[in-house]
Amino acid sequence: QVQLVESGGGLVQAGGSLRLSCTASGRMVSTYTMAWHRQAPGKQRELVASMTSGGTVNYLASAMGRFTMSRDNAKNTVYLQMNNLKPEDTAVYYCYTAGWWGKGTLVTVSS
Repeated sequence: QVQLVESGGGLVQAGGSLRLSCTASGRMVSTYTMAWHRQAPGKQRELVASMTSGGTVNYLASAMGRFTMSRDNAKNTVYLQMNNLKPEDTAVYYCYTAGWWGKGTLVTVSS
């Protein structure tokens, strides 16, 4: 059984920052590809960032240069640092690994 628990969402003004966390149990974040997805109201879920076990990170084009995905193996946690947030970043952000989803954390960016 794998559990992914996200935290760190909230309300922020445009241009602000948030750091999302995803703590895993039942799976080591260092040995599987981990990813952040998001789903905005009325839109399909999309991949925002992913990190392979080797540490290679890929980003959604609109997130590149603003978002940074990282991990702390000792805490078995991955992070998504989001800077210069825009209203279009408003969404529920989900942590994902190989068929397992977290419940999500809501990020709301006001203009």
